[in-house]
Amino acid sequence: MNSVSVITGGAGGMGLATAKIVGKERPIVLCDVRRDRLDTAAATLAELGVSVTAVHCDVTDRPAVTALFDTASALGSIASVIHTAGVSPSMGTADYVMRTNAIGTLNVNEVFFDVAGEGAAIVNVASMAAYLLPDEFVPAKGFPQALVDADAFLADMLAACAIAPEEARSGLAYAISKNFVRWYSAAQSERFNGRGLRIVSMSPGSTDTEMGRLEEQAGAGALVTDAAVPRWGTAEEMAELLAFCASARAGYLTGTDILNDGGVVASMRERARLAAETN
Repeated sequence: MNSVSVITGGAGGMGLATAKIVGKERPIVLCDVRRDRLDTAAATLAELGVSVTAVHCDVTDRPAVTALFDTASALGSIASVIHTAGVSPSMGTADYVMRTNAIGTLNVNEVFFDVAGEGAAIVNVASMAAYLLPDEFVPAKGFPQALVDADAFLADMLAACAIAPEEARSGLAYAISKNFVRWYSAAQSERFNGRGLRIVSMSPGSTDTEMGRLEEQAGAGALVTDAAVPRWGTAEEMAELLAFCASARAGYLTGTDILNDGGVVASMRERARLAAETN
């Protein structure tokens, strides 16, 4: 039986770049909530010789995610899922950001867990922002609630965002939701391994995509300037790492997050350490 890879957020810069790499090895099931851009992305892949099936899907809708995996399973065994679907603070309200990034991740991963066979891997896209939010603002004790009552979890996460002024809540929701992605990808690794599955997350830094550039004036541009590698990352650089993490070559890699941020977090921490020594 053939094997397939599912890529969510496939119409985005990072998702499409990853599909171009993974599509050299196996058929791709490309998913996105934006139907017109999904069709364009699928046409681009087809022109490159990739066998691609486009599925219009909102990852916040669990039945729609189940249908996505039904389509993939009908084409072959699921080898990997690269979950790039997500939104940034400039794209909507705190509720929209939290629902898309956290509930969307929960839905995709839980359905993957239910249907994937031994040896399959899922890679979730978190964010550098998860490393920059102080621990006291991360409601980590409420994260396990997602596995029991997703609605209560969402309400608790939004309550945690309410400490910020209205204009800052989407940004806080983004950082909290990406902390959740990192937590889930680590906390569920033993459960996933019980079914022979791997689960990993990758935290990109400021990336030169349409979504990434939306945040340029909201702080991402300054972070790029102060990075150890003072430039924007490319979608292709992120895609190479995502594809590797999902491949059999990374068969020992699970339950961890890989920070791919051009040294932003490392530089900030070292500057903070030096500043503390001089005060």
